[in-house]
Amino acid sequence: MSDFIFRISPNIVLGPYTISRLGQQVKEWGSRYMVIMDPFLNEAKLAEKILQSLIDRKIESFVFAELAEGSTTKVIERALRLAKEGHVHGIIAVGGAKAIHIGRAVSALYYETHNLYDFVDGAVPTTAAIPCICIPTTFRFPHCFTSTIPVIDARSNQLKILKVQNTLCKLILVDPNLMLSLTENQKATLSLEMISMASEAYLSQKANFFSDMLVEKGLEILSYALDGSPSLEISTPEEVLLSQAGCMISLACATSSLGIESLLAMGIYARYHKSKSLVSSILLPYALEDTAKFKAAKLVKIAKLLRSCPEDSSEEDAVKSLIEYVRQKIAKYSLPTRLKDLQLTVENLSLVIEDVGTNDIMNSLPRSMTSDDLFSFIKLAY
Repeated sequence: MSDFIFRISPNIVLGPYTISRLGQQVKEWGSRYMVIMDPFLNEAKLAEKILQSLIDRKIESFVFAELAEGSTTKVIERALRLAKEGHVHGIIAVGGAKAIHIGRAVSALYYETHNLYDFVDGAVPTTAAIPCICIPTTFRFPHCFTSTIPVIDARSNQLKILKVQNTLCKLILVDPNLMLSLTENQKATLSLEMISMASEAYLSQKANFFSDMLVEKGLEILSYALDGSPSLEISTPEEVLLSQAGCMISLACATSSLGIESLLAMGIYARYHKSKSLVSSILLPYALEDTAKFKAAKLVKIAKLLRSCPEDSSEEDAVKSLIEYVRQKIAKYSLPTRLKDLQLTVENLSLVIEDVGTNDIMNSLPRSMTSDDLFSFIKLAY
């Protein structure tokens, strides 16, 4: 096996009401911040609470909330220009993937003089990043732990991966109270996406003892959130359990790798703005069926961690029960089961396959896949 190298970066603070200490946490990196914030936080009346912590510590800030287009290069350019004009000391990114990806990109490229599209096309930053503090409002945030950022190239609506500095993110602050505004449907798709991400990290060719440990504990906690504890000893609120499970699974994906569901979901989102969580949930049972042909033993472990089968189940029965468990969750929340339900065509999906076929994640899949294999797989889910 390859050498295992692990650096504890960024710091992780997870717990209810931790957002009230944001000002205290960021003081060490500066006194003027650009806050990239998902607009829904205003609607949920959470933005004021977040900013108040900065005001109380006399930390200057201004908000950028023009995120409707997603993490496109046009939005990143606007945010980067405003950050430079504001002479900020750091970036605070609050929200889902859009806010986090834009915030990290601005932090990475703040001191760069080259055009943004040089980096979109493969150049690597040569300057230091300014501190970035990430405050996710969903349960999964794998890219906070990596030196890559998925963005959308506004010239073509293609998924592109920015390569950035390893030390970019200084702090991930996870407050489960920020996730209370998620709807039951959103929690359902995010939970299924977390199962998808966990299986990707667990089955990846880059999996290691550390990522396996995180996946196993993350799935155990996730099962408590989804189906309750088998005993009365665990009384932790659902949103806290989901946050803990999401943090562990996200870190596992960064230590191992994401897989085919995540890659296709990112590509479909870039071109057609379909929910990544929804696409991942549709693809998950088909990916499990495919993987069952050559990595069934690991799927049995996942099934037992999620308690989808009895402990004494045979390998075949355990794998079947896991796939059925996922399909029952999809049916319970009346989620779409086919990609065509998202108003996508086969022609749309063929473009996505061209976009993602050369991504580095392709080298970490449980089995080697060509573009023809990808097309065959995606047709099953169509």
